[in-house]
Amino acid sequence: MTSVSFVNERSPVPQAQALGEHVVTQLRHAIVAGEIPPNTHLVESQLSIRFDVSRGPIRDALRQLESEGLVESHRRGVFAVGLRSADVDELYMLREILEVKALELTRGHSADTSWDLVEGNLSIMKDRVAANDSLGFSRADLNFHSAFYSVAGGKRLESMWKMYEPTFAVMLELTNAEDRDLGPTYQDHLDLYTTLRNGDIPTAVEMLRVHLQGSRDRLTNAFNRLHAEA
Repeated sequence: MTSVSFVNERSPVPQAQALGEHVVTQLRHAIVAGEIPPNTHLVESQLSIRFDVSRGPIRDALRQLESEGLVESHRRGVFAVGLRSADVDELYMLREILEVKALELTRGHSADTSWDLVEGNLSIMKDRVAANDSLGFSRADLNFHSAFYSVAGGKRLESMWKMYEPTFAVMLELTNAEDRDLGPTYQDHLDLYTTLRNGDIPTAVEMLRVHLQGSRDRLTNAFNRLHAEA
């Protein structure tokens, strides 16, 4: 049985950040990136020491991660699941279904102020390209796509996306880190935005599908690299 390997070091929680949010963010990243291997027993007492918090935020974090499919509860405790190839395929399939529908629902919202969110994150992506900041680029990248749901206006559709958005945030960090030059990825997003604003939904949908396939391929490369280094 594998146990959490980083429990000997404490990770103080930023005062401005909710305890549970801090813990779940750190654990999610470690599980998705493979720093916590599948089948690792996540022991509350050990995690409490690691994050220098009480067991309450640990339990909250584990419940959240279980709802995201990243951990599983058994009679013997809670264990990391991680992301297998089939999980990645399913996540990207789900994302494609949701985001295609969001793009379709943006039709007729050409004057909606929610487009400002899309444009704002596109601008941040451009700045992060110039700064060669893959992490900042990844955050703006995800926010760019998430903003489509605000334009579309489907609250239930958006709530379904929000359930898996944090997992994709980590996955995007890994995939964008594979790109030595973020410029082409930024250009892809700019082209997608321009096509949408021109009202060509079918072309935008096809562009999105190609984009998501490329993202999935880069994630596979990132996983292969990380496993090779392990």
